[in-house]
Amino acid sequence: MVRTKKLPQRMCVGCREMKNKRDLIRVVRTPEGEIAVDPTGKKSGRGAYICPRLECLNQAIKGKRLQKALEHDIPDEVISSLQKKIAEIEL
Repeated sequence: MVRTKKLPQRMCVGCREMKNKRDLIRVVRTPEGEIAVDPTGKKSGRGAYICPRLECLNQAIKGKRLQKALEHDIPDEVISSLQKKIAEIEL
């Protein structure tokens, strides 16, 4: 009998839907306090997940959900890098 492997689920901070972890983009606050996009999903620190859609990113920023999830203010450089990454994925 073949076992099916469970896929980890995470909630998008923008649309608040549960999705597969691999389908989401991880933003991490490292123990040093730096905020960065984590393409591997393995950096240590507090993470927040967001769908690769601009609507979700805008909702997360407007509602300050990303800041609350990471317990820190989000620099403009991180927001612009997220927007670029999402634009690449949407194409």
